[in-house]
Amino acid sequence: MDRSSRNRLTEKLLPQFGGDTLFDAVGRAVCAAGCLPRKELYEAWEVARRVRRRFRGGRIVDLACGHGLLAQLLLLLDDSSPLALAVDRRIPKSAATLAAAMDAAWPRLHGRTRFVEAELETVALHRDDVVVSAHACGGLTDLVLDRAVEARARVAVLPCCHDLKGADLGGLEGWLDGPLAMDAARVARLRSLGYRVFTQRIPGDITPKNRLLLAEPE
Repeated sequence: MDRSSRNRLTEKLLPQFGGDTLFDAVGRAVCAAGCLPRKELYEAWEVARRVRRRFRGGRIVDLACGHGLLAQLLLLLDDSSPLALAVDRRIPKSAATLAAAMDAAWPRLHGRTRFVEAELETVALHRDDVVVSAHACGGLTDLVLDRAVEARARVAVLPCCHDLKGADLGGLEGWLDGPLAMDAARVARLRSLGYRVFTQRIPGDITPKNRLLLAEPE
């Protein structure tokens, strides 16, 4: 199955998730909802697994959340997080359908994800939060990083749609392509601000924009 497809997962694809793993169970819930692009399931799962290997507990704050699956997966993978805030300027109407399907499969998730339509600048963050964002386009990634740094919170981003015009490339553009130079400059900036940084990749067959940046205050 093409994991990069933007086609929606529907009940027709339930046989693809017939196994006994947690991921298969998530896939079945997403198929039952019938509203999520296939690519988003695999992206959210790969990001969530890697985030939880590093960061446990804390309130989850998913900025530029889209359908909010990443927030719900982070709760599912670590029940010590009390709740998740899923924030976007516009929440898709089908996010409620997906949340209902996840709640039906895992009743302990019920009521623990709060969807908020708001500007990302207005959300109050706290030091014990885990701030995440998967494919916040262009400068939104930097906004997410800035907000997390202000609160001295843990943060994980999967950047995309790099806007290179006037960007800080750290003087690396002579050696590295523009998007990679921008992400390297982001790492350097976080380190200069007292963060410990971890760089990883999710599988490239899901998305070519697969560099995952995780950071926590030292």
